[in-house]
Amino acid sequence: MLVGCGSDDAGSAGTGEPVVMGMTDEVLATDPASGYDPASWLLFNNVFQSLMSFPKGGSAPQPEAAERCGFDDKNSKVYQCELKDGLKFSNGDPLTSEDVAFSFRRTLKINDKNGPAVMLSTIKDIKTPDAKTVVFHLKTSDATFPMKIASGAGSIVDRREYDMGKLRTDGKAVGSGVYTLDSFDSKKEALFSVNPNYKGPAEVKNSGMTMKFFQGDQKGLKKAVEKGSVDLAYRGLAMKDIADLEAKTTAGKSSIEVVEGSSAEVQHLVLNVKDPVVGKLGVRRAIAYLLDRQALVRDVYERTAKPLYSIVPAGITGHNTAFYDTYGDHPQADKAEAALREAGVNGKVPLTLMGTPVRYGPGTIPALKEVAQQLNASGLFDADVKSVELDEYEKGIAAGKYGVYVKGWIPDYPDPDNFTAPFFGEGNVLSNNYESDRIVKDLIPTTAAEANRAATERSFKELQDIVAEDVPVIPLWQGKQYAVARDNVDGLEWTLDASTVFRFWEISKGSEG
Repeated sequence: MLVGCGSDDAGSAGTGEPVVMGMTDEVLATDPASGYDPASWLLFNNVFQSLMSFPKGGSAPQPEAAERCGFDDKNSKVYQCELKDGLKFSNGDPLTSEDVAFSFRRTLKINDKNGPAVMLSTIKDIKTPDAKTVVFHLKTSDATFPMKIASGAGSIVDRREYDMGKLRTDGKAVGSGVYTLDSFDSKKEALFSVNPNYKGPAEVKNSGMTMKFFQGDQKGLKKAVEKGSVDLAYRGLAMKDIADLEAKTTAGKSSIEVVEGSSAEVQHLVLNVKDPVVGKLGVRRAIAYLLDRQALVRDVYERTAKPLYSIVPAGITGHNTAFYDTYGDHPQADKAEAALREAGVNGKVPLTLMGTPVRYGPGTIPALKEVAQQLNASGLFDADVKSVELDEYEKGIAAGKYGVYVKGWIPDYPDPDNFTAPFFGEGNVLSNNYESDRIVKDLIPTTAAEANRAATERSFKELQDIVAEDVPVIPLWQGKQYAVARDNVDGLEWTLDASTVFRFWEISKGSEG
């Protein structure tokens, strides 16, 4: 069934004061065929249009550049979109179905290792019968396809401005989104102005955005928002700084507002099921019995995260608490010892928890040390923590060198498929040698073909129960999103939801109180 848009009106031209934001994350790409990191997608979501987009506070995609979209068959293998009339890129070029097809074909052709081509792998062919119609023929049933193309992976570029075979590296971007990228300096700042040619559902509440890059300087970002040299800070404040600012505001000692939003970011311990130590199911279950997630999020993350008891986070269809139900929420040394003895393991279990210092947030190594301490407190483990730089870390995982290591995940789209297929499907990203025929051959394909996502709930709950039983991963925490702003900044609550789309256009700035 085709899904239609509620309004054909173009977004407003932008009113109000320009806004200055700061973040410590690095924007790795301005070309959507390359970027697959949160900061780059932040840029894409504001500069480029996709056929579909996630509305504020919602997880079901709505038409954006499209007038309507929908599957043309019962098997979720043919997806057709009709474009809005009069679409233009920021440079005035018309946007047609050829640009849409070009954008997807280009991402797949370039297949950049740091890009989102993997998300588009189900595309078999793209037809453009006329200037307004684009038809995607998929290799397999994929009911999540509308969500995938609503993400940064669905960014539409001007075919006259981009090379089919190579990435654009000049720091420029030509899209049809709400904003234009006026200048970009990866070491300093990016300047955005409202795109007068934008036509879509967004209503713009400011007259432009400046994004200042603090290059990992968390203290500098905190100081900047306190002094007012930036209006808001997003992505990259230290956990202790967020807690400190929140406490000051609560006590009436600061004009800074800490805005908390929902997030589906997760972090897991990954266990290599072919490792000599954690290859034993009893060892993996013993670790699960000894974890104290409440202490972890309290003592390490200053309550800026919350305990996670399954691989599908809260707020996503099908979420359950399989690990809570099976292993409880506090250390149970007697059950851990019984699991070890049943597996024929006697004496203290030697264990090294591997991590990398930056990729999954500044709390990663302290969190691993807390987990090691919890394991050792039982008297059943002799656990330590080792940290290596990202390149060595990824190579070690790929080579099967590590028994226990950490992986974080920020979803591409808010659907349980994105927390399961990448971890347990064919060619999964965990590299932990875990295989489950029930998951790979039955549950993942069946859920992928189901257009009614609510109807997948039972299957995803079964999948989570299997993971809790086999313990190839142990979920640790689910994140919260935070933005910190001066008291004259409004609208941030509409930029912090499970879709992970940070909507510049929702933010407004008034006179400071």
